[in-house]
Amino acid sequence: MQDLDRALAEIGAIRSQLAKGEKFHGLGPTAFAATAVLAVFAAVAQALFLPAPSAHIPTFLMLWIGVAAVAAGVIGFEMVDRTRRLHSHLAQEMIMAAVGQFLPAAITAALLTAVLSLAAPQCLWMAPGLWQIAFGIGVFASCRFLPRLMTLVGGWYIATGLACIALAQGSHALSPWSMGLPFGAGQLLVAAVLRYSEAAGE
Repeated sequence: MQDLDRALAEIGAIRSQLAKGEKFHGLGPTAFAATAVLAVFAAVAQALFLPAPSAHIPTFLMLWIGVAAVAAGVIGFEMVDRTRRLHSHLAQEMIMAAVGQFLPAAITAALLTAVLSLAAPQCLWMAPGLWQIAFGIGVFASCRFLPRLMTLVGGWYIATGLACIALAQGSHALSPWSMGLPFGAGQLLVAAVLRYSEAAGE
């Protein structure tokens, strides 16, 4: 029994290593384009129904955390479907490897938000910029699995995050467009990179 368990563990380790060495084709442009539209709609909704977000920070956080959760669900659903079709022999290992690369950045963003909310609520105006920087770091961490042009996406989110922290202060703090424009354009950029890479056979 111990030999069987050892053999199964070794097979699992080999499959994981194979998954880490393959290009990941589980991400599709459709889901990312949809999340770009979602980000713009959320920004418009905030502009219409939350004109003073600095006075209603919990509502602002719930709106954009909800948008992030829906976007993750849309992307995740398409990712599982595509991975099962395109990486059928290593589907589970490929999904785990891809999610594992991005997950630390997502957890970091969530913890930053929680710490700022509890210990330094006066600094929550920086949340949009910090979220974008964390997202960019997650993209860079995942780049070895993804098309080379995805580095442009990582650079975009880090640049917009820094710009957001530098510019979206005072009366511009928590502006709907500090989220809607970076994420709307960024997700469209992801969709474009994925579409181009599919056409180029990468």
